[in-house]
Amino acid sequence: MGAGEQVKGKVKGAVGGLTDDDALEEEGRAQEKKGQAERRAGEERAKAKAHEAKAREKEMEQDFADTD
Repeated sequence: MGAGEQVKGKVKGAVGGLTDDDALEEEGRAQEKKGQAERRAGEERAKAKAHEAKAREKEMEQDFADTD
């Protein structure tokens, strides 16, 4: 997620630069930044899910050890 926004932003920015359309160029930069933020957020969500799974695994190990 976010990679598509980044690519669209780069293209939009390049077109704006080629056509001397400052507004389009700025819109492209903003869209690219949005894509970067979406990508980073997705990466962080994936890390959080991995940590949650690891924590659940440790809890299960502890529960199992407590029943012995």
